[in-house]
Amino acid sequence: MRWRGRRQSSHVEDRRFQRSSGLGGMGRLGGGGMLRLLPAVVRLLGPKGTLIAALAVGAFLLFGGNLGSLLGGMGMPARTAATSSAPANTEAESEQVAFVKTVLADTEDTWRMLFERAGEEYRYPRLVLYRDAVPSACGTGNAAMGPFYCPGDDRVYLDLGFFDELAQRHDAPGDFAQAYVIAHEVGHHVQNVLGTSGRVQQARRSLDEAAGNRLSVRLELQADCYAGVWAHHADRSRQLLEAGDVEEGLNAASAIGDDRLQREARGRVSPDSFTHGSSGQRMRWFSRGFKEGTLEACDTFAADVRL
Repeated sequence: MRWRGRRQSSHVEDRRFQRSSGLGGMGRLGGGGMLRLLPAVVRLLGPKGTLIAALAVGAFLLFGGNLGSLLGGMGMPARTAATSSAPANTEAESEQVAFVKTVLADTEDTWRMLFERAGEEYRYPRLVLYRDAVPSACGTGNAAMGPFYCPGDDRVYLDLGFFDELAQRHDAPGDFAQAYVIAHEVGHHVQNVLGTSGRVQQARRSLDEAAGNRLSVRLELQADCYAGVWAHHADRSRQLLEAGDVEEGLNAASAIGDDRLQREARGRVSPDSFTHGSSGQRMRWFSRGFKEGTLEACDTFAADVRL
C-alpha cells in the first residue's frame, strides 16, 4: 500500500499507555469475566478458539448487547481491579499507529464522499488503540477478542497485537490485510449510521438462534462488501493500492471465514452456527464491493441474493 506521507485521521484515541486500572469496576457489566472466559475457550478449541470467540462477541455487540450481559448469562463474575505499567512504544509500533491513522483517514474520505452524494452527512467514528483490556460503552473489551466495533459509542477498538496474530497464526500477512480489518470494522459503523444494525437487532428478537445467525451473516458480509467499496475508491481515486494488495485482503477474508475457523478448531463445520459467513462468501462480497464501489452493490439483505 502507498500509505506513507498521506493524511492521518485526528479521530484516533491512543490508550495504549493508560494503566489498566478499574477494569473490574464496571458495575453490573462484570466485564472482567471475559479475561477468564477466553483462555478457557482457547484451551477447549485450540488456537483458533480465540478468533472464534472474537467473532461471536463482535456479532453480539453489533446487535446491541454488552459484554457484561453476555458474560453475566454465563455466571462469570467480575475480577478484582488490577494495575500494570504499560510497555514503552517501539519504532515498529509507531509505524503501525501511523498506518492505522492513515487508513482510518482514507475511510473517512471515502464515506464522507459517498454520503454527500446521497445527500446525507457521515458521522465519523473514533478508533481506540489499547493494550490488553479497555472499557467501552459495550462493556470491557479484551485483546483476545480481536478488533471490535461498539455501536454504543461509535468506536472501533483495536489492540495492535492482533496484526501479528493475523499474520502468524492465521497466515494472512500484509499491510492491506490489516487495512481490510480496519475497513470491515468501519463498515459496521456505516451500518450503524444508516440504521441497518438497529433493524437487524430488532428483527432478531422474533427469530430462533439459527435464523438469527443467518441475519448476522448477512450483516457481516455487508461489512465485508463495504470494506471492498472503500478499497475501490482508495485505488481508483487516490491510487493507494499496489500490486498484490487485493489478494492480501482476499486472503485475510478467507482466513477468518466461519467454515475455515471451525474446521481448524473442531475438525467439523456447523453452518447453522455461522455468524460471519464462510471463506468463500467473505471473499465474494469483498470482491463485489471492490468491483462496484457503491452501497447499492452491498445489499446482502435482498430476498433474491444468493450469499
